[in-house]
Amino acid sequence: MEALYAACVGVLTASGVFLLLRGRTFPVVVGLTLLSYGVNLFLFASGRLSVGGAAVLGTSSDHSDPLPQALVLTAIVIGFAMTAFVVILAMRARGDLGNDHVDGRVPVIDADSEERT
Repeated sequence: MEALYAACVGVLTASGVFLLLRGRTFPVVVGLTLLSYGVNLFLFASGRLSVGGAAVLGTSSDHSDPLPQALVLTAIVIGFAMTAFVVILAMRARGDLGNDHVDGRVPVIDADSEERT
């Protein structure tokens, strides 16, 4: 169970970082979202994964830690606000610059480097 959980966190984080390094705004937004999901899973795992733990103290000797759950809830709200801000920023950049590249410049393909058939 822990290995699968760690693999999911690693795949989400690696995919998020890969998409953050792309040249267009939509993959950057998706990468930021995937990275925040990976961080949320990591924070949630910091409270130790346990099955059957009581949510309320006093009902069982084994209980779950409420701090990682509160951190994840806070991170979800912050991640949602950050995603909304980045989407609005990308829409504004698209309207002002006329393209959706992250740096605002469209890559120019040199005519000499193209393959001729």
